[in-house]
Amino acid sequence: MFFTILQVALGGAIGASARYLTGVGILRVFGQMGFPLGVITVNVLGSFIMGAFVVFAANKGLTHWAPFVMTGMLGGFTTFSSFSLETVTLIERGAFGLATLYVLLSVGLSIGGLMLGMVATRGVFA
Repeated sequence: MFFTILQVALGGAIGASARYLTGVGILRVFGQMGFPLGVITVNVLGSFIMGAFVVFAANKGLTHWAPFVMTGMLGGFTTFSSFSLETVTLIERGAFGLATLYVLLSVGLSIGGLMLGMVATRGVFA
């Protein structure tokens, strides 16, 4: 268990650093924009890598690398990749209703949670 936690922690440090550097790179190439291009870039790229890794690891017997790559690196890079994988897994199982509910609740409740956190914290500092 300790080794797995170490894998996740190391992967997370690498993924978070890659996320930061990707954002910096996007900013340097495109300049300041009103659209969050850096965020959407890491979300799409992370989802692509997650999909590629899931198939690659399953075919090559490398699923033991999942904590390091999927939870650690890709989790630190973008949690959207995990969200995408869970959604596609539900769809592939034929659970279209659950997949739709998962997407709607994940997005809606996450935005709601963020807004609630902002309102509550603004109340503290008002």
